[in-house]
Amino acid sequence: MGRVAHLIGNGDQSQLYKPAKGIKITCNLPPFEIENVFATCIVDFKMCRALNEGSVNLSSFDWIAGFRPHKYCTEINPKFYMKHASRIRKFYMELPDYAENYTNLNCGHFATHYICNDLNADEIHLYGFDSLFDSNMRSYTDLVLNSDRGEINNFRLMENWRPIWEGIFNEFSDKQFVMHHHHNACKFKKPDNVEIRVSKK
Repeated sequence: MGRVAHLIGNGDQSQLYKPAKGIKITCNLPPFEIENVFATCIVDFKMCRALNEGSVNLSSFDWIAGFRPHKYCTEINPKFYMKHASRIRKFYMELPDYAENYTNLNCGHFATHYICNDLNADEIHLYGFDSLFDSNMRSYTDLVLNSDRGEINNFRLMENWRPIWEGIFNEFSDKQFVMHHHHNACKFKKPDNVEIRVSKK
């Protein structure tokens, strides 16, 4: 068996994750305690601002930070970088061709691309990415950071996000993805390297 990674997202079905062997990566602030997390991923200015003001605490994790956190650290608030540099495991700045800009990459896209491209995992298990299966945009992060979850914005985000997932699955066609959900009626064109594993909490 090759290198296995588990990406625990922030949607309702993140609860399907059970402790397992492999690298554990999370998005922003995990929805529950997870042991032996390699790093959590952050991509937004608003998360940087929350960390800076102290309303969110990620001090128990190392961070993989994206383009906007890099900009925040180097241009907007260099003191933030001085304070948190020991936590930042890496700035990951890749922007795949199928994402028009960094804003279109959500934290799950970013983390999955990092796991495939930088960690070179062979098998990637995905939990809590519910918008690929349902019109469900609930996220644990929304409990700590305010987000626009109106119907119009949710529809726009889902329409933007699903094709990027397809781009990731196609770019890394040599990887095996296992999506954990409570049903298998996905809302994307499932390639051969994606397995949907149905389980109940």
